[in-house]
Amino acid sequence: QVQLLESGGGLVQTGDSLRLSCAASGRAYRSYAMGWFRQAPGKEREFVATINWSGSITDYTDSVKGRFTISSDNAKSTVYLQMDSLKPEDTAVYYCALTWGYGLARSRAGVNFWGEGTLVTVSS
Repeated sequence: QVQLLESGGGLVQTGDSLRLSCAASGRAYRSYAMGWFRQAPGKEREFVATINWSGSITDYTDSVKGRFTISSDNAKSTVYLQMDSLKPEDTAVYYCALTWGYGLARSRAGVNFWGEGTLVTVSS
């Protein structure tokens, strides 16, 4: 069993930055990819960003490319999401996700573990 604990959410204004963190603990004895998803009120949970096991490959949804950066610190079993130039449409609960394997965590269906989420609110 793996536990994922997110932190770093909050209320910011348009154009501000936030950094989300997700610490993994428990029996993460296999290779895995980490990802961030988000869910806005009344909408489905959507993919935001992902990073592979070695940290060498990343991917982003089009709406955050150039503004968000995902990174990882394997020694700390932690993944980060640096969010710059935030917009009101980025307002959502952000969820950390872990998917076993050497690929990427792009698909909700492939996620093995979810965090409980952290709320990001961007005011206009």
